[in-house]
Amino acid sequence: MSQETPKALWGGRFSESTDAFVQAFTASVQFDRRMAGEDIRGSIAHARMLAAQGILTAEESEAIVTGLTTIEAEIAAGTFEWSIAREDVHMNIESRLIDLIGDTGKKLHTGRSRNDQVATDIRLWLRGTLDHIVAELTRLQTGLIDLALREHDTIMPGFTHLQAAQPVTFGHHMLAWNEMLERDAGRLIDCRRRMNQCPLGAAALAGTSYPIDRDMTASLLGFDGPTENSLDSVSDRDFGIEFTSAASILMMHLSRFSEELINWNSTAWQFVDLPDKFCTGSSIMPQKKSPDVPELVRGKSGRVFGHLMALLTFMKGQPLAYNKRQSGRQRTLYDTAG
Repeated sequence: MSQETPKALWGGRFSESTDAFVQAFTASVQFDRRMAGEDIRGSIAHARMLAAQGILTAEESEAIVTGLTTIEAEIAAGTFEWSIAREDVHMNIESRLIDLIGDTGKKLHTGRSRNDQVATDIRLWLRGTLDHIVAELTRLQTGLIDLALREHDTIMPGFTHLQAAQPVTFGHHMLAWNEMLERDAGRLIDCRRRMNQCPLGAAALAGTSYPIDRDMTASLLGFDGPTENSLDSVSDRDFGIEFTSAASILMMHLSRFSEELINWNSTAWQFVDLPDKFCTGSSIMPQKKSPDVPELVRGKSGRVFGHLMALLTFMKGQPLAYNKRQSGRQRTLYDTAG
């Protein structure tokens, strides 16, 4: 990753370049570049809206769209040069756009701030992430239901206090797990519905004097509509907290499943025999067969719980509107989703 120190696009009033240590300390491109696709989508929608409103000419808008499409291809091919000196994914892409098409690239920022741009990108990224997680939950639920049907008359002990209590079927037990996942999916779907509002147009915190069309950009990006309050639009990340809360409950359930699989696979229980391809062994104890996958799932639950506490702590003392510390919150979302 490049470390050069060009003059920042926001540095018009500054008489000296940013110190290299400060650049590295404040940069977020190392982790937020995963939102490059969302950033480009948002910028294309913004450029098309500016042309429709007569703020940009059709030729300027098409030049911007062509340049952004070229950048998207460069990123996909792995030839795009990321620079810490450009701070974040947004400035890296905008700088490259200016390199490609000249001063017309600077017009992309008309009627937009990095604040509403970042807020939009995060919502786009999280919306796609939610869709992916719900799809994976559906796949897992389908597997559980298929297994429940197959084992509908397989008898096993039901437990209370880890003591054998009453007989149940293995299929019934699998459907208990399915019920938990069904509620988890519902929470994630509800989170997606509530966050599906577009912040573009809020600008830095108080909107813009340009005659933009917020409904158009919201529609182009698949949002239900624009956000209602510009201050709230750029400053709050409660949708991220809501996602992490729902993810924590999901991880709690997955950890419980994992605990049962670990117990059932042990030599003490011997209820199930996990496939070799999902286990590891020991170089010194060849008889061992370790259930590493459920152990790691159980372990990640603690990390996700910690991210929820971190996000709540990040937000609890922040006045309106935007604050630089918000860039650090994205890491918790990425790790929670990953």
